[in-house]
Amino acid sequence: MKDLPKIALTVGDPAGIGPELAVRAATNAALRKIADITIYGCSDIIGKASAKFAGNKKIKIVDTGDLKFSKVPVGKTDPRCGIEAWNAIICATKDVLSGKMDALVTAPVNKASINKAGIPFTGHTELVAELCGTANFAMMQSSGNLRVVFATTHIPLQKVSKVLTMERIIEVTELLYEAIRQEGINKPVLACAALNPHAGESGYMGKEEIKMIIPALRQIREKGIDIQGPFPPDTLFIREIRGKFDGIVSMYHDQGHIPFKMLAFDKGVNSTLGLPIIRTSVDHGTAFDIAWKGKADTGSLFAAIRLAAVRALNKHNVKIFPGRKN
Repeated sequence: MKDLPKIALTVGDPAGIGPELAVRAATNAALRKIADITIYGCSDIIGKASAKFAGNKKIKIVDTGDLKFSKVPVGKTDPRCGIEAWNAIICATKDVLSGKMDALVTAPVNKASINKAGIPFTGHTELVAELCGTANFAMMQSSGNLRVVFATTHIPLQKVSKVLTMERIIEVTELLYEAIRQEGINKPVLACAALNPHAGESGYMGKEEIKMIIPALRQIREKGIDIQGPFPPDTLFIREIRGKFDGIVSMYHDQGHIPFKMLAFDKGVNSTLGLPIIRTSVDHGTAFDIAWKGKADTGSLFAAIRLAAVRALNKHNVKIFPGRKN
């Protein structure tokens, strides 16, 4: 166990499916062969989940709160659960930053529960980036060789063309390139989605491709990154086309999320790129409707742990892209 990557796994919202998923992951024989998993959360809640879903098998725990399972309103938003989920994220992130753990994997939380506790919270990604002191970061969704990074994320569609810049396209492409190399692919081949229908039709359906995206891709290629496009997004995710690439740069949230989740919803992994630590997560929510019923699908969390373990093992053998400041 001592030579395996040490994974800090947060339990997520106690009222959701996080506790079930966490204990099932920590006791899974296949995962235990590749990762040394420690669950961060309330020991009483983890204990109840272990008894119910993992046969009381031995689990490593870092106790981050004092909420009792008897006080958990299963399947409902609650500020007490929000506080406990928040505490686990902070404690686990700090332990990875300090070097006590090698990677952070997060089970799902409920944003409303945390905000009800009086804590302004927009998501794991933003909180972990803040704790790491990282201003420039990006979200990536991945499943096997399907990887999608987003130049813009949680903003209204009408603001995308105003927020999108050459600099941002270049930045997220470099982050994607580095992340893929951490998975052991030395020379990734990337694709870039266009912003407008038909890739702008030579400017007749929008000029962002001509003025911004194509010049950005030219600069990216000058840095030694193999990237092609911009491709019309309505065909880029077809198997015959996406299969040629190791990663895709998407211009906005739904452009990449809709096809990705249609292709890999039950096994997708959410990663935060640009951090000084490795962080992966499930690609789904707390699923209050099936919480504590033994029905939760482990595919996404198990995939997140496997990916975190691979990156942790490869981290020290990967040269950071020379065009990026570290």
